[in-house]
Amino acid sequence: MFQNRIEAMMLALPAALFAAVVFLMPVVILLSEGFHGGGEWSLSAYTTFFSEPLNRTVFWRTLRLGAEVTVVAALIGYAAAFAIVSLPANSKGRMIGLIMLPMMISPVARTYAWIVILGRTGIVNQAFQAVGLSDAPLRILFTETAVFIGLLQLFLPLMIISLISALENLPKDVIPAARVLGANWFQIFWKVVLPLTKEGLVIGGTLVFTGSLTAYITPAILGGSKVLMLETLLYQRVTVANDFVSASVIALILVAMSFAANLLLKRIATVKAKA
Repeated sequence: MFQNRIEAMMLALPAALFAAVVFLMPVVILLSEGFHGGGEWSLSAYTTFFSEPLNRTVFWRTLRLGAEVTVVAALIGYAAAFAIVSLPANSKGRMIGLIMLPMMISPVARTYAWIVILGRTGIVNQAFQAVGLSDAPLRILFTETAVFIGLLQLFLPLMIISLISALENLPKDVIPAARVLGANWFQIFWKVVLPLTKEGLVIGGTLVFTGSLTAYITPAILGGSKVLMLETLLYQRVTVANDFVSASVIALILVAMSFAANLLLKRIATVKAKA
């Protein structure tokens, strides 16, 4: 048995070395720039970054929008997943295909479509003026609202697919049993469905939150220079200011936020399961 494990490890060693050299080493080199950009190892680049009001504003805006998109995606995702899981097999397959269809389209094209929809002469403004809700076109583009809508539409399918997979593994008799015992729909969801589908929520939440943090095209097009987020700020620091130290700081912040979100979601799911 021990000999077999050694042989398996030796067979996997070339692939592990290749992955380390090609994928891991460039990331380590990039992230280390923020710690010794001035020639010596220190945290001065991070203290300098957070000492600037603009950087703090962009950091909190990115964190807030990522959290808002994740929460709304979870609420919509549960409702959509419940509806899809209850469909017959043929209809379920068609609906899943329709959900996956937007992911086969370039994010650039999907984001530019929102300019047509949310612009001053777009469908939304025309509808508001037609029903008398607004006399003049509303300014929706280049706002946090536009970025939120674009990110939600971009990553919502990931949440729905994750929750569909979790709900399909949910025992069929737990909801009827809870109804027989007198639980209302809120209690059924909070005490039965949510704990049993927590893995799907953790996976979907991590994908949506991480995607919202690291997406560049959508914030750049729908937010422009008026709604900076960390990824657009990173692009500016590299291409405009040629400041690779600040770019490394932002990159490490994004990585840390993604890992923290995953750990937080797992922690919440574990506490809920114990409760």
